[in-house]
Amino acid sequence: MKLVVVSAGLSVPSSTRLLADRLAAATAGRVSGGVDLRVVELRDLAVEIAHNFTNGFPGRALSAAIDDVTSADGLIVVTPVFSASYSGLFKSFFDVLDKDVLAGKPVLIGATGGTGRHSLVLEHALRPLFAYLRAVVVPTGVYAASEDWGVEGLAERVERAGGELAGLMTALSGAAPGPTVSAPSASAEPGPGATVPAQSSPAESSPTQPLSGRADGFHVVPFAEQLAALRP
Repeated sequence: MKLVVVSAGLSVPSSTRLLADRLAAATAGRVSGGVDLRVVELRDLAVEIAHNFTNGFPGRALSAAIDDVTSADGLIVVTPVFSASYSGLFKSFFDVLDKDVLAGKPVLIGATGGTGRHSLVLEHALRPLFAYLRAVVVPTGVYAASEDWGVEGLAERVERAGGELAGLMTALSGAAPGPTVSAPSASAEPGPGATVPAQSSPAESSPTQPLSGRADGFHVVPFAEQLAALRP
């Protein structure tokens, strides 16, 4: 399976790339049969990303990165925190992708910052972005502040997130399509002894009708009636 890491770190060495590498190792170690690991360094693609916005065409390196992301079985995306959100370079890369590229693709989100006060960037910025792109984001995101490196807790979060991504990649790649059930033709005549379901009248199928007479005794009161009961 193919695992692609997208790192938006700007410095060399980069704590963002370091976190990305640890997440990749945790994921690859749990995928049976091994993975084809590719790393996309957005720092090296900054000029081509900008040109893509102005001329509408990706350069050779950017095109190769887009192909890697498109064909990946799983993604690890890590960004530094700028102004309480993902970096502009990080967002720009995903802006140049086709809107359907990430649909249904497993994604592990990560971020780095100078203080733990930015940890919610995973939930208020990154997760909504990839939910909008219709990716399948793993439950555990990993944020690493400067004080987290070498401290108990970060390694456990990395391993848990990597395991979740590996499990999702394996499940989605090995999922067999369900059986196809053909709907009966509307013009088909019922065979001998067949039971024809009764057609509900409009009154019976109306959502405002209370449901009574169920075997479990459950009774639904329409919302309009509930509001009427509250009026003085």
